[in-house]
Amino acid sequence: MSTVHLVYGPQGAGKSTYALALCERERAMRLSIDVWMAELFGPDVPQQGTMGWIMTRAARCESRIWQTAREVAQRGVPVVLDLGFIRASDRARFASLAAQDGLPVQRHFVSADAGVRRARVLERNQVRGATFAFEVTPAMFDAMDPHFEVPSMEELAASFVHSS
Repeated sequence: MSTVHLVYGPQGAGKSTYALALCERERAMRLSIDVWMAELFGPDVPQQGTMGWIMTRAARCESRIWQTAREVAQRGVPVVLDLGFIRASDRARFASLAAQDGLPVQRHFVSADAGVRRARVLERNQVRGATFAFEVTPAMFDAMDPHFEVPSMEELAASFVHSS
């Protein structure tokens, strides 16, 4: 059995870049919610009332991603979950799922100043490089940013912390 790595932090902090590097270091499989959502549901996003629609589909993706992650980790391949994990309860839920299956968990908190994060998101929209899955507009950034739940001291103590 291999480690399940939970990569979390606010948008634009560098989570996906960190997750890609972690995969190289650990010879791990990366599962990214952004990629799954963009490929499975991106073309179908409605013009109005998108938050509920998106959250329902994100929950479905998370469920399937977990099933895949568990199977891969049980076969001896480390897994990097790049799911955003903006809520502490989501981070705790995935850590608990791993523990129930006897899989070790390592948390990785990636952070950066808000101005740096915003600039990265805008640049990612233009460059559309390896970590681009969909455009995050300035309005989307502003709407989502306050929803990130900062880790508690206890959670930080159990995490690798990477500031960029």
